[in-house]
Amino acid sequence: MSRRVCMIVLALTLLVAGAAAAQFPLLDMVANNVIQKYQQATCEQLWEKRGKPKSAQEQELIQLLRGDPQMRATFINKVAAPIANKMFECGMLP
Repeated sequence: MSRRVCMIVLALTLLVAGAAAAQFPLLDMVANNVIQKYQQATCEQLWEKRGKPKSAQEQELIQLLRGDPQMRATFINKVAAPIANKMFECGMLP
């Protein structure tokens, strides 16, 4: 009986996780691009970009994320670890 319950819980968990991942396919693409830019950039490039103003596209994305908490959480959950790791490697985080 408990094996059957575990299988049902596992199936429901996978279903919910799959639906959440497919909820914002365009956001996933943007997040992957952001991750790729950080991973390919040198530390010097990141330091140079740090103080410069954002492009119009980046500003639009920021406004969109500010207006949709669920989308913002999905984006941050996807990009936070790779960006933080790169910033740590470059001495941008303590």
